[in-house]
Amino acid sequence: MGEKKAKPRGRGAGDADRRVGRRALLVGGAAAALGTAALAREELGHLWWRLPGVDKPRVAGAVDFRGAQWVAASPANWRRADRPADYAIDRVVVHVTQGSFRSAVKVFQDPGHGAAAHYVVRRDGHITQMIRELDVAFHAGNREYNERSVGIEHEGFVERASSFTDAMYAASARLTAGICGRYGIPVDRKHIIGHVEVPGTDHTDPGPHWDWDRYIRLVRQARTAKA
Repeated sequence: MGEKKAKPRGRGAGDADRRVGRRALLVGGAAAALGTAALAREELGHLWWRLPGVDKPRVAGAVDFRGAQWVAASPANWRRADRPADYAIDRVVVHVTQGSFRSAVKVFQDPGHGAAAHYVVRRDGHITQMIRELDVAFHAGNREYNERSVGIEHEGFVERASSFTDAMYAASARLTAGICGRYGIPVDRKHIIGHVEVPGTDHTDPGPHWDWDRYIRLVRQARTAKA
């Protein structure tokens, strides 16, 4: 969440759902008002899954990372989607909670907060998943980055090097390696980024004490082990 955690990273213009407006899809014989031009191919790709009968089946309590504990975030803090069918996933965004694990989980369950990440990693390496990877979490403060990324929060404070334990690095690296493997994301600093690197952000996490060289090395090792 970073140093600005008291300021919700909510559903502002950057997170607002895409709207068709006066345009409509022709489905089951229903008339479509297309205005002066047809819907763009990209827009159709983002909307097709909302039609009756094509929503991807979901299992209550299912997790994307084996060993993670499922604790649902408030539906107000994320948007239902069908990634990567509608939005390609090509980024992992690293966050720091600026507080305890428990407080992060609690605030992501609060509909008034307006933000949540897919995962929260505790100091001891425990991983909680709060939003499915196929859905868009409001974690980056930038709609495009929300749609294309998976957000991982880490318990701790950006100004405290002691926040980032061996167990946390190892568990988070395995998590990120799994995400990169599922979506074909290169393991490098262009595709695994900090919240501070998201365009338009006012956050500073993961901060100067996050060891990027170590983290990327651990992610690569975990990817190699899975290969």
